[in-house]
Amino acid sequence: MTDPADLPHIFPNAFRTPNPARLGDHAEHRPRILLLYGSLRERSYSRFATMEAARLLQAFGAETRVFDPAGLPLPDGAPADHPKVQELRDLVTWSEGQVWCSPERHGAMTGIMKAQIDWIPLSLGAVRPTQGKTLAVMQVSGGSQSFNAVNQMRVLGRWMRMITIPNQSSVAKAYEQFDDEGRILASAYYDRIVDVMEELVKFTLLTRGVSSYLTDRYSERKEDLAKQHGERLQAM
Repeated sequence: MTDPADLPHIFPNAFRTPNPARLGDHAEHRPRILLLYGSLRERSYSRFATMEAARLLQAFGAETRVFDPAGLPLPDGAPADHPKVQELRDLVTWSEGQVWCSPERHGAMTGIMKAQIDWIPLSLGAVRPTQGKTLAVMQVSGGSQSFNAVNQMRVLGRWMRMITIPNQSSVAKAYEQFDDEGRILASAYYDRIVDVMEELVKFTLLTRGVSSYLTDRYSERKEDLAKQHGERLQAM
């Protein structure tokens, strides 16, 4: 697990790891967070921001996994048992919360980001892989600060029935915000990413034990009962 002392720009006296007991969460395992980014460039600022987020999440006590989108086929361009598709779906099922970080391209998230989300179904058999899980959204921009990509991802998070946290991050002129090694420089942008990751861990701890209750819907219970009733009628 990342030590806060190893993180750049952190003020130790201001850094606090969320206390699960204080939040009413007594589960033994650490929050499981999957991180997705939306660029394949060698010098990818969305990947840099994602890796910084992963380090912070680890310092906040979470377990993290980062999905590499290289080699992921276009949606419907390969069978669902394609190795990269299966890798992504297994990670989504494993996760209790997620981070989506996309560059803004032509005023929107990238196709690479959208392709990853499109490969995640609303249901896998009896399992709903995203429903009730937490989500934090971030974007990087080549120009002035914008929120087009994060706004789009919020819509998708709602569609995927996720609990999207209130805070978000948008890094403007990203080419100025990272050093040659891809580490973020000290700035208000960095502080916001710290805030977002802290909030994500807190929301994940608060909701993961009750997500099935929070997402228990009348319409779905009605549909399940109708299916059960139909099966009984067919069996008679």
